[in-house]
Amino acid sequence: MRIISAQEVAGALAWPALIERLANTFRHGVEAPPRHHHAMHRPDGEATMLLMPAWEQAGYIGMKMVNVFPQNANAGLPAISGLYILCEGQHGTPLACIDGSALTSRRTAAASALAARELSRQDASSLLVVGTGKLAPMLIEAHAAVRPIRKVRIWGRNPDKAAALAERFRDRFDCEPVNDLETAVPAADIISCATLSTEPLIRGEWLQPGSHLDLVGAFRPTMRETDSECVARSEVFVDTYAGAMGEAGDLLQAIDEGAFSETSMRAELAELIRGDKPGRTSDDAITLFKSVGASLEDLAAAIEVWEALEGS
Repeated sequence: MRIISAQEVAGALAWPALIERLANTFRHGVEAPPRHHHAMHRPDGEATMLLMPAWEQAGYIGMKMVNVFPQNANAGLPAISGLYILCEGQHGTPLACIDGSALTSRRTAAASALAARELSRQDASSLLVVGTGKLAPMLIEAHAAVRPIRKVRIWGRNPDKAAALAERFRDRFDCEPVNDLETAVPAADIISCATLSTEPLIRGEWLQPGSHLDLVGAFRPTMRETDSECVARSEVFVDTYAGAMGEAGDLLQAIDEGAFSETSMRAELAELIRGDKPGRTSDDAITLFKSVGASLEDLAAAIEVWEALEGS
């Protein structure tokens, strides 16, 4: 069995190829049972093990294992670590053990870019990234792979991190940090949020006609990056209905506040990719894509890694 490092994952997952792999996998579908949550009672506090299996009907089999240790912050370590096991489909033989963090980050950004390819205006050229974590640079690169992005603005709670990230991309884009979201949001064609916020950062009154809102960060019912007006004003799309109704805090809290309903969701990503349901209804519509992640995406990314490395 081959061990595949984070560096190898990054090298194997070119954005156009990964985005197209995701599109094809959503189009054709895989078997993807609900993920398994296991609470672990540790001497230093609670932890969680997540198991996320998926398999093709007559092809690859895979599972991601993630350990969530919030107490790791006290030791200066990441709270989340994991790995992905990819197996061949004829006999179930393991093929590779893949760095789970790198795989997850890149497939998450690629899923956002895939949704933007389907939902944002084709002439979208300005991107606002809200958040400065490890996903932020990937979201810039992934969105630029599907739209003619020329201007990038970056907001973060830590201005120094925002400035450092802007400097990193200044040779490729008109890229600057910003301090005021109220003025930055109306100037952006695409707003991509990847934070751990539990309070709204984006206000619906700031959104301009034709904009596309990409919500990545809030992956628990208690988390949110937008207020209910954002959701109420938007044509709402999700990665999967089940994931959205189980974990998408932005949508669930908007429902609780009476500003949105489950039946108002326009489509999940598979329906959008297959053409079963339409995307944005007009150039002036505001579109919103909310993702919480799906094991289908992990399997697609793992296959892309494996085939790229084995063919090289």
